[in-house]
Amino acid sequence: MSELKTNKISTNDQNNVAIDNALGLKSYDTAGRDALTSVAGDMIYNTTTNKPQFYNGSAWADFGPAVATISYLVIAGAGGGGTSYGGGGGAGGYRNSYASETSGANSSTETPITIFADGTSTYVVTVGGGGSVETSGNDSVFSSITSIGGGAGETIANGVDGGSGGGGSGTNTGGSGTSNQGLAGAGGQDAGGGTASGGGGGGAGAAGTAAPSTTVGGAGGNGLSSSIDTSATTRAGGGGGGAGNSGTGGAGGTGGGGAGGGNSSTGTAGTTNTGSGGGGGSRFGAGAAGGSGIVILRWATADATIGATRTGLTDGGVQTDGSDSYIVFTAGTGTISFS
Repeated sequence: MSELKTNKISTNDQNNVAIDNALGLKSYDTAGRDALTSVAGDMIYNTTTNKPQFYNGSAWADFGPAVATISYLVIAGAGGGGTSYGGGGGAGGYRNSYASETSGANSSTETPITIFADGTSTYVVTVGGGGSVETSGNDSVFSSITSIGGGAGETIANGVDGGSGGGGSGTNTGGSGTSNQGLAGAGGQDAGGGTASGGGGGGAGAAGTAAPSTTVGGAGGNGLSSSIDTSATTRAGGGGGGAGNSGTGGAGGTGGGGAGGGNSSTGTAGTTNTGSGGGGGSRFGAGAAGGSGIVILRWATADATIGATRTGLTDGGVQTDGSDSYIVFTAGTGTISFS
């Protein structure tokens, strides 16, 4: 039997009840709550969820609007590599709020987002495309979270700033990364007379490596690993720098970075849906495109159901992992909702 305890109860002229002290609801954890014999209108404070709840006649529900906590991994599209002694493309910006994993530039895990699970509130999702040769990647977005596209690798110029910076070519420097998203690209070398190299593009977990000689391209920076979609996967590596016509291209960074070209060859493209940079081309070779980004969302299954209408977006459907659900978006832009 429930009791209402107060020092004073009075009425005002509108016949509303006024309580001088705070109203203290009886506290139960979820197991204790579920053991009650409840009727519609019963109210408790749930010490497991730290929320006041009421019984609606068939189930316990939270007071106020329905909300859910969403963990995310948002990776932008990567930059393309430069042509002819080209610097490697920078990885797309990397933002991660899942568990206690590392976010971009080896920063701390970000805070998950709380959304309304009311079936009407909508949230933008955009999967950024990879940049073509010597072009920066495109931003990826989930709600208020934006990851910056990776910077382009260049030809006899400084690398471009981005989520991670693109590699420079010749004696030029690499581009800068974005704070808490990615790291800088590196510069190359130039001896003149067709003997030059490009620096590696920056990755989410490591900066690009400077070209060690005029005939060897710099390596792309390594990416970071996440298990938000159950299996540990490394993404967002930088592209390797290109070399001279008789040299060796730099290795792509772990996580899908494309290798730089050597011996008059083209660079290798960054891997799709990893946000990894494209490799720079050798003296007579073209650079390669950066890999497209990805957006992965994860939440407690009991808290929300994602809406079936996701126009403009490509995804693999809702998957489950224990008590959680997750969804992987691989292309497009559109809006989503939860209920």
